[in-house]
Amino acid sequence: MPSYNHQEDHFWRNLATHSVLIILCSVLIVWLMPNKIHITVEPNIGAPWQLEDLISDIEFDLMKSEETIAQEKADKVRKEMVPSFNLIDSVEQRAEKELIDTLNAHFGALAPVVKSYYVHRLHEIYKKGVVDQTSYDDVEKRYDQKSIRIIRGNQSVTKTLGEVYSEQTANEYFHQADSQVAVAAHHIDLPYIQPNLEYDDSTSLEDIRHLEELVAVSDRKIQQGERIIEQGVVIDEPTSRAIKQYYEIKAGKFQRENGSFANISGRVIYVLLLFALFTTYLILFRRQYFKKVRHTLMLYSLITLFPLLAMLVSSTMGALPIYILPFAMVPIFVRIFMDSRTAFVAHATMVMIGSMILPNQPFFFIVQIVAGMTAIYALRDMSKRSDLFKAALMVTLCSAVMFTAMSLIYHAKFPARTAYIYLAINGILLLLAYPLMFVVEKSFNFTSSVTLFELSDTNKDLLRHLSEVAPGTFQHSITVGNLASEIAKKIGADSLLVRTGALYHDIGKMVNPVFFTENQAGVNPHDKLTEKESASIIISHVIEGLRLAEEKRLPDVIKNFITTHHGTGVVKYFYVKYKNAHPKEEVDEEAFSYPGPNPFTREQAILMMADTVEAASRSLSEYTDEKLSELINRLIDGQVSAGFFTDCPITFLDITIAKKVLLENLKSIYHTRIKYPELNQEARKGYQQQKSGKKRRGSLSKRFSVNKS
Repeated sequence: MPSYNHQEDHFWRNLATHSVLIILCSVLIVWLMPNKIHITVEPNIGAPWQLEDLISDIEFDLMKSEETIAQEKADKVRKEMVPSFNLIDSVEQRAEKELIDTLNAHFGALAPVVKSYYVHRLHEIYKKGVVDQTSYDDVEKRYDQKSIRIIRGNQSVTKTLGEVYSEQTANEYFHQADSQVAVAAHHIDLPYIQPNLEYDDSTSLEDIRHLEELVAVSDRKIQQGERIIEQGVVIDEPTSRAIKQYYEIKAGKFQRENGSFANISGRVIYVLLLFALFTTYLILFRRQYFKKVRHTLMLYSLITLFPLLAMLVSSTMGALPIYILPFAMVPIFVRIFMDSRTAFVAHATMVMIGSMILPNQPFFFIVQIVAGMTAIYALRDMSKRSDLFKAALMVTLCSAVMFTAMSLIYHAKFPARTAYIYLAINGILLLLAYPLMFVVEKSFNFTSSVTLFELSDTNKDLLRHLSEVAPGTFQHSITVGNLASEIAKKIGADSLLVRTGALYHDIGKMVNPVFFTENQAGVNPHDKLTEKESASIIISHVIEGLRLAEEKRLPDVIKNFITTHHGTGVVKYFYVKYKNAHPKEEVDEEAFSYPGPNPFTREQAILMMADTVEAASRSLSEYTDEKLSELINRLIDGQVSAGFFTDCPITFLDITIAKKVLLENLKSIYHTRIKYPELNQEARKGYQQQKSGKKRRGSLSKRFSVNKS
């Protein structure tokens, strides 16, 4: 019957969970992906074409520029336009009645003669037509034809401006005195001549549109297979238009085909493959993250969130404003809570997803990759707020420099000032990583380096109380923390984490501090207790420590140091003492064993080694290299043989390095001295003879000097 493999079953369950996450994220991205594609290149007139030869795979008309078309339309209208005016007969009738009434009132019997003269003159003027002064001047200035079309019912006739009157010329002619009758009536206020030709807006506009439609909007036809431009050739204005129109036509074709099965399938494959590669990275190189759903949930959430935000910004504000979004926040979070390599891989995956749905892919991809790398490098060790400010400043500067370089390469000019403003806003928004870091901590149960630094402050809360209630334990914790931190640095583990864990690993001793050797001052309360009672009190410091940690809401990663620093080991002193007192009794080891569990991280294993060695070293009567080395090897080898490190990824090389670090540091703590060699019998005899010879020579010299004097 085959054995049940728990680890393999756990792996497949994790893989199933990751598969569900990948599918959900992919569906969300593909579903919200915009149904359009943007031009990926911006041909700059006067700059060389950097890409490979562009050969058209479609046939299309090369359209003129909007400015050219607008100018040609304006020229067409100016040269050929003849505006239309409607003839209003009622104007002449009203003017004639008003004229006759005026003349009758002033001339009486002479009125028929004067009336005949002015009525004839009035008919003469209106027969040619009168245009309002504004329209007359406008036609004269705007149109080369300087003609108008007069419409009366279904008939129309075209006249030049010289064949009609303006308001001014009509009134001048009407009031001109060229006969005795006119001279007689010259002092009378005759009616003012009103225009009878009214500008026809609708007909004239229709004529303008007709003329504009006659203007050709294309220069020529680009044939399928025609080379639009060769690599390295300087781009001129027509070629720039051809390149832009080629990509715009391709974009339009993409939009028409965007809902097709093939298009959606391509999107799904693209996104799924990137997520699958990222998951493969976790399986191969970061199995510890793959095993924990909270780690992968945070990673997939961040990788999905920022491309979605970019889609929203791009669709509402345009292409350039996407640089406002602080994409570098993702590698910052991953670097703080996980590691640098995972931060870069996650950032690269996110940027590749974003590159497909955003305009100017080369710009976006390269600038964001540089920003992410800068953020990772700048946050090697984040211990205070100013570190994040420096990182944001470096990200902004490096992004601006790379954006400038890309613009010079592709456009042969510096970016617009707006681009730098957006990048500056990006840097400011990047500072939000600090408050958001605590949101991520609480949401995904992480512990940042900033939190660890705050917890390691010995002047606050539990640690200050520990120094007051159990000063011996406090000093022991500090020493263990320093030892464990040095080991972690040497083997590449998290030194800040193990140091902070060491400061809290014995906080449970505050409940009964005098029952622990380092806090005793001559009186040992265990003398009045049985071995089992003493063992129970010693073991309880783990349970009490966990209780205090939960009361103070310490992170789980710190609680794990409290529960694992003794593992499932036995309180040997009282266990052996009990067995010696009861040689025939079968002893239940569980009564003398810590609840555990055993260490399951390298940092926890380091703390167990440092804690055990430091405590045992205090009992040595002589601190020599040999004694310390023997103690360290015996204790750590015993832990290895007992299986305490079976569940954690620490190696024999790590353990060997840990032994060396402990030896060197304990030698410094206890100021060990080398053992001086002693003279053997033969060397001692020679030394005595040499010494006696020096004495005889000294006495002779003294005697000789006295005699000489």
